[in-house]
Amino acid sequence: MQETELHDLSDDADYAASQLHGSASVMQSDSNSKQSSSSEPDGAEIVYSKDNVTIHPTQFASERISGRLKLIKQGSSLFMTWIPYKGQSSNARLSEKDRNLYTIRAVPFTEVRSIRRHTPALGWQYIIVVLSSGLAFPPLYFYNGGVKEFLATIKQHVFLVRSADDANAFLVNDFQNPLQRTLSSLELPRAVSVAIEPSTSISVGESPLNENHERTDGGVRNESSSMSQYNVKRRQKGHHDPARDLSIQVLEKFSLVTKFARDTTSQLFRESHGNGYDAILRRSHDQSSFDSPQRVSDVKEEVPGESPVALDPLEVDKLTLVWGKPRQPPLGSEEWVTFLDSEGRIMDSKALRRRVFYGGVEHGLRKEVWALLLGYHSYDSTYAEREYLRTVKKSEYETIKFQWQSISPEQAKRFTKFRERKGLIEKDVVRTDRSFTFYDGDDNANVNLLRDILLTYSFYNFDLGYCQGMSDLLSPILFVMGDESESFWCFVSLMERLGPNFNRDQNGMHSQLFAISKLVELLDSPLHNYFKQNDCLNYFFCFRWILIQFKREFEYEKTMRLWEVLWTHYLSEHLHLYVCVAILKRYRNKIMGEQMDFDPLLKFINELSGHIDLDSVLRDAEALCICAGENGAACIPPGTPPSLPVDGLLYTQQDDEIL
Repeated sequence: MQETELHDLSDDADYAASQLHGSASVMQSDSNSKQSSSSEPDGAEIVYSKDNVTIHPTQFASERISGRLKLIKQGSSLFMTWIPYKGQSSNARLSEKDRNLYTIRAVPFTEVRSIRRHTPALGWQYIIVVLSSGLAFPPLYFYNGGVKEFLATIKQHVFLVRSADDANAFLVNDFQNPLQRTLSSLELPRAVSVAIEPSTSISVGESPLNENHERTDGGVRNESSSMSQYNVKRRQKGHHDPARDLSIQVLEKFSLVTKFARDTTSQLFRESHGNGYDAILRRSHDQSSFDSPQRVSDVKEEVPGESPVALDPLEVDKLTLVWGKPRQPPLGSEEWVTFLDSEGRIMDSKALRRRVFYGGVEHGLRKEVWALLLGYHSYDSTYAEREYLRTVKKSEYETIKFQWQSISPEQAKRFTKFRERKGLIEKDVVRTDRSFTFYDGDDNANVNLLRDILLTYSFYNFDLGYCQGMSDLLSPILFVMGDESESFWCFVSLMERLGPNFNRDQNGMHSQLFAISKLVELLDSPLHNYFKQNDCLNYFFCFRWILIQFKREFEYEKTMRLWEVLWTHYLSEHLHLYVCVAILKRYRNKIMGEQMDFDPLLKFINELSGHIDLDSVLRDAEALCICAGENGAACIPPGTPPSLPVDGLLYTQQDDEIL
């Protein structure tokens, strides 16, 4: 029997129809099935059961092995089993022992990579289940139909998406492609107006729809080093702006973002609360009580009609508290030379990092200082050693770059992964910071450099490749370094820290979102309880902040200043998490007073772009980090980005199976 082709796995209406049509067969089980349910572990629920699902070990019909296929839900995990019937035909050439070799016992879907459905013109539909290890189970033939219901049931419990390359292949827990689509839908107008005076007060609700894709240059163009030379140009009417043409208005995409957020993060966070992180947190809460003072939140945020909000138990009179140290002027050339010995070594790296942490760096010095902060050059290297390294690394870069440049059109036709990545990169770079002078205009050479560096990186770290958002991280580096090779190696150093943000399984992102939830619980329990009551504990509204390090939240110059502060790792390598908490605390009264649930909160957070006071947030983040102390460190799971990789190894991810 051949089952009707599944029309579109992403169509919820199709699923609803299939569930109504097949509800009897999906949940149907004979008396033996009902009896077997009692043998399932406590708390387990059979959500799908199908009889006469068969394996064909050989071409002989007498050797076919039939059994019962089940999907079992236990807690938040889904398992698949296939158990052969006992006492099948004695004429079968296979022994009972051989049959048992084919038994599938409680395989969790966290270990499943993909499911491929086959619908031959004649015969039965069958599926092939491929594991993350690359191994696959034998084909499972559905003699009585039920493939559609099988897939529909899986989709109810795990994230399942149709492969873009094969309409009959379905990827399990494949977050990468949905992430790309979600980030595309978050291509909100890069909403920072550089013309705004620092003292100007702008309400969040008045967020302008100007694009915030600014970029900068590091000497590739012969331009003045003054940052004022690189301010965003105001677009004239009728001027073609590719960034504006390609961006998608956020207000039209919230339903998609919300669906993705809930489908991909809620389940993971429910699971995370039961893992080993809790043991760390229990130990931290058993220690001395956390009684450091905390600033009154949102002193400057006045929300009309705000409902009463419970005070933070850590709050004290703001007049008695010095909240974070004042920011200093950026590090200048005269002061910079005092950190160097006669041969160019940094005499006190901690003092330098502390100075950058509190003031940042003048733009003219960034090329030297960023290479040190990112680890491209070591602090104890001399002028001569750094120059030698540049020469060696330039040759190495050219070698890697030549690998993709030498691919002929005929080779490219047979190199699917290269074509896909090249197409995605070319699509992204033309809408990256195009309103910023350094990347502005048609046939911009710096846009081409951006493309070349990203393509070269995709060959340098082929396992990780390219994901949307990387161009945002590279753009300021290319602007500052001004040299293609040095920009590449500084980007490599940055990706050694942030690579897990782009891994297929999204573990790096989820560990950071989990850490934020625990930090908020520690530092602002009323806000945490509010998020809990409103189903916001996945903290997906912080996703963009973390993924590209607040790149879309601040003007270009302020983004660079924030990054160099984060790269110092002076107080903590995870200061960016405290920055997230600081922003949430700054707007807590508005969030709670207006009783925002997930959708309005996501909209509100996105509209903060361009309206966050960086200096105030950095002071708040510093104070929160100091106040949290060891308790705060215990909230952050070991290995959470941007921790450096063990033994200097690059972060990698496995590519999808070719089905």
